[in-house]
Amino acid sequence: MSILYVNPSRGNDSASGSQSAPLKTIARALEKARSGTTIQLALGTYSNSSGERFPLILPSGVKIVGNEGNKGSGIIIMGSGRHSIPVWAVQNIAIVLENGAELRGVTVTNPASRGTGVWIDSTAPTVADNTFVNNAREGIFVSGTGKPLIEDNLFVDNAANGISYTGNGKGEVLRNVFQRTGYGININDEAAPLIANNRIFNNRSGILIAGEARPVLRNNTIEQNSQDGITAIASALPDLGNSADPAGNIFRNNSQYDLQSTSTETIIAAGNDLRSSRIKGDIQLVASEVDSGSGGTQPPTDTGNLTDIRGHWAAAFIMGMVDKGLISGFPDKTFKPDAPLTRVQYAAIVAKAFNESQSQFARNFTDIRSDFWGFNAITKASRMGFISGFPDGSFRPSQNLTRVQALVSLVSGLKLTGGRGSNLGFYSDRAQIPSYATDEIVTATEKRIVVNYPNRNLLEPMRDITRAEASALIYQALVARGQAAAINSSYIVEAPDVLPSLSLRDIKGHWAESFITRLYDRGIISGFQDGTFRPDASINRVSYAALLANAFKPVAKRPAANFADVPQSFWGFGVVQQAYRAGFISGFPDRTFRPSDNLLRVQAIMSLASGLGLSGGSSSLLNKYADKNAIPAYAQTAVVNATQNAIVVNYPNRSRLDPNRAATRAEVAAMVYQALVNAGKISAIDSPYIVRP
Repeated sequence: MSILYVNPSRGNDSASGSQSAPLKTIARALEKARSGTTIQLALGTYSNSSGERFPLILPSGVKIVGNEGNKGSGIIIMGSGRHSIPVWAVQNIAIVLENGAELRGVTVTNPASRGTGVWIDSTAPTVADNTFVNNAREGIFVSGTGKPLIEDNLFVDNAANGISYTGNGKGEVLRNVFQRTGYGININDEAAPLIANNRIFNNRSGILIAGEARPVLRNNTIEQNSQDGITAIASALPDLGNSADPAGNIFRNNSQYDLQSTSTETIIAAGNDLRSSRIKGDIQLVASEVDSGSGGTQPPTDTGNLTDIRGHWAAAFIMGMVDKGLISGFPDKTFKPDAPLTRVQYAAIVAKAFNESQSQFARNFTDIRSDFWGFNAITKASRMGFISGFPDGSFRPSQNLTRVQALVSLVSGLKLTGGRGSNLGFYSDRAQIPSYATDEIVTATEKRIVVNYPNRNLLEPMRDITRAEASALIYQALVARGQAAAINSSYIVEAPDVLPSLSLRDIKGHWAESFITRLYDRGIISGFQDGTFRPDASINRVSYAALLANAFKPVAKRPAANFADVPQSFWGFGVVQQAYRAGFISGFPDRTFRPSDNLLRVQAIMSLASGLGLSGGSSSLLNKYADKNAIPAYAQTAVVNATQNAIVVNYPNRSRLDPNRAATRAEVAAMVYQALVNAGKISAIDSPYIVRP
């Protein structure tokens, strides 16, 4: 990782970009940046007058960082440039984010006509702790198949929308504030993002949902908007909870209606703070069927002096922690079980609950002084390995902890191992589990640490954890260590019950079943709408590119290519470019990609060897293949390197490569799986068809 420093007042674009010799413009820093580079901005305004060239295109794996602690106050990126976006033609944009890019701690303003602050088209970047203000259209525009993480930002005084979602956009919009904007969030087409824990107030309307959009809304506060809190039109169908999964949104004092719908679909709303007198349209308010008692998990628990947990689903866990002196209530005798838990509060609990070896180096966090009340707890929890800081040296004690962070923390801090990758198949929202956390979630599941309420198979990894949930997880971690008595709760995910939720009905007994199952359970591959996988069908080149993009999330190593038969309007344009720029695939001499052509087995092997940079093979390894003379000369080096690294899978005859035959979906799944094993991202499978060096 490298850091390039930029200072618009004293920098020089001929300088090295070091802290003592900063660059003047972000544009020059982007020219020098490579994947893994952080561009650190000083206070000042970055605009055309300071030499910037817009739009600023932030490539894969590159971060722009200002000051996350104050959401970019005083670090202003202001400007606009014309840029072509597939489907949307030429737009006025300040910043374009490519896959894996990060924008943190800056203020973004695009004052140009119909100007957009940040555009995200079919990529998955992170946008966190920024301020989007006075953009002439919207702060962020998500198009195509964009899947961004947009968290902890402030959207204020933008002319049209805080965020616009179109196409098949998904991703997560968490803990943001939307104020004094036309629509806080505008969701169109078939977009289906998760909108959770945001505050949306003093806009014209809070959220407009149109087209066939299917967003999921949880625990938002939508209030004091001058028209509606939420407006649904066309065929929109927002997920506002159901009887088993209350949504928890709060609607207050919106001038016309809290929820108004002219959609052709019937909207179900459950578990929201929403009155029938404040809604209009085909909307059904459904009572939550979640047991208000102990959920059938425990007899009524003595809740001591805590006045607000009797009958709560987590009462037994909470009292188990209270009895051990690990947590306590508030002075008003409440516990506030459904309130979020901050990072410092979590550190205080684990510092009390566990006494692991403090083998980690003590860090001096920039925002934690020695006289801060949580200093000792943070230090101990950090040194035990339960919790760490951020790349900028901060700890952010008041930031809420998410569920996945808690689970990863407990597994890491206690140094737990074990579990089957297929266990992830139990979770219906497994695709939301970050790739860095999959092994820890598998282990936590195996150790019975995971507690999910009210739906045991819904992990909700990116949601803020509540005080009750944290109590339950930490208690279960104590049980796993033999330091607490087991509690009988139906919300504990039981390891014996955790079996793959595989619904692919045509792979049972297939030679590649194990490879396919594990990739499917991790959300890397999918089947067809009829419930089949069609393992013996061929796979075309564009579908293979999509699989590569999903499996490896590759970063760019070379510029994009202009393939004559893959225009920007083509559905696979983004994945083809992503796989090409990462070095996994190439085109043909006539500048075509031939997306609908069947992928050959030798092409798959060459692709994986190239994309992963495999080496070490000896030409003698070609003797493993009875048909070695059929291997093209240009592919022989790739074949021996892939063989050396156990990537090649041959069925039914391990000694026959069949290089020039069309690869089947099963064969490609098996070889991609082996590539993930080689990269250390997944556990190995014992198959007789893997060619071993």
